[in-house]
Amino acid sequence: PLEKGKGAWRSNMIMLTVLVTGGSGLVGKAIERKVQGGRFLEMGIQFVFLSSKEADLRNITETRQIFEQYNPTYVIHLAARVGGLYKNLVSKVEMLSENLSINQNVLQCCHEFGVTRCVNVSSTCAFPNEIANYPLKEEDMHSGPPHPSNEGYAYAKRVSEVLMRAYNEQYGHRYVTVIPTNVYGPHDNFDIEDAHVVPGLIHKCYKAKLQGTNLTICGSGKPLRQFIFSDDLAELLLWTLLQYTGSDSLILAPDRVDEVMISDLACLIAQSMKFDEDRLIFDASQSDGQLRKTASNERLRKNLPGSGATFLLLPSTFAV
Repeated sequence: PLEKGKGAWRSNMIMLTVLVTGGSGLVGKAIERKVQGGRFLEMGIQFVFLSSKEADLRNITETRQIFEQYNPTYVIHLAARVGGLYKNLVSKVEMLSENLSINQNVLQCCHEFGVTRCVNVSSTCAFPNEIANYPLKEEDMHSGPPHPSNEGYAYAKRVSEVLMRAYNEQYGHRYVTVIPTNVYGPHDNFDIEDAHVVPGLIHKCYKAKLQGTNLTICGSGKPLRQFIFSDDLAELLLWTLLQYTGSDSLILAPDRVDEVMISDLACLIAQSMKFDEDRLIFDASQSDGQLRKTASNERLRKNLPGSGATFLLLPSTFAV
């Protein structure tokens, strides 16, 4: 079905469809950039980037209609209700209930419509708040409660991983959950009340510079985070979808040595934006959130083809 005839694909070619839920967000846009240029069309693969404007995935009827319309072969499941520390603290009910609905509906439709491969994108915030021995590994997901600040979102992500394993065990699917560390990049959410740490700090730094004020940062600045650039994560998601043959969960993270303290991140952003670092004020009376969630990429490195395939795992320079 993928025969080529004199510079053009024959009309009887069967196209495989990849449905990307949450396709208009940070990671969805990164995947869209990666698949431009015809490389995947030449392989007989087309991508559909679904936004919340096209369907409310909290609603099973609308979710089924989308699957009926596109009849996907593969799914990359990114859609979620997300937010930074503040939103997670004040919207625990919505973070839990809405994400449970989205994940259940998408996985149910993957099963009902015969999706061959689903990559379910989770988060390292689903891991326990503390464990005895770091770094975190995939099997540590359910070994203790998550940090109270994001427990609604975290438990929804945990349930999606359990549900995916159940579909695999009961129906023989090859679905897989991936667990990225903190993602940043173009098309991020820069709303100060809603943003994750990198875009939130960039926006706050911009406003402080514009207004000639100090930049006050919530928390002590001591928490540690691993960051991955959205385009690098997109490459890893495409590899997981099309080349990784296993169903074991995968942490998608840079190496442990690339872990960054929030205070150092703030200084890096200030330097990039030519903002005086002496005007960074850390308000230790505010919540730090989870102090560390250092994650191991050992399983990922074992499965990536070739020991030299490190470029995807190195954190990109912060493009501020």
